Amino acid sequence: MANTPTLQLVCPDCGTINRVPASRLRDRPLCGKCRSALIGGRPIEATDHSFRRLIDKSSLPAVVDFWATWCGPCQQFAPVFSQVAAEMATEAIFIKLDTEANQNTAASFQIRSIPTLMLFHGGREVARLSGALPKLQFQQWLQQQLATLN
Repeated sequence: MANTPTLQLVCPDCGTINRVPASRLRDRPLCGKCRSALIGGRPIEATDHSFRRLIDKSSLPAVVDFWATWCGPCQQFAPVFSQVAAEMATEAIFIKLDTEANQNTAASFQIRSIPTLMLFHGGREVARLSGALPKLQFQQWLQQQLATLN
């Protein structure tokens, strides 16, 4: 029997690091501590406190939407980000960070315009894009970026 790779996933509710066989990602794995879904098919709301753990400790790439409540383009893009998060839930984790409420994290990544989309892998930024995109363009950009990680 071949060894299946094991991935680390951070529980979006309690922050516990869980080990999950890659072959079981589509089986709706639950957190071993709090029993919450590890892959919920919706964006995770990050804070200054939780952000680094989410991007550093997850084996899956992390797609981050830096946004603010007062930003019209951010509000228009939010449903697109949520739809793609649901469709690609086993390929990446999707994180939203409110730049007004979490100014330390926004400043540390020098967010100058919003929305800004960033892709992280292994805790490092690998791609960045400013501005809201239609769904098809966002999916194409993301799939191109993810393809470079393999």
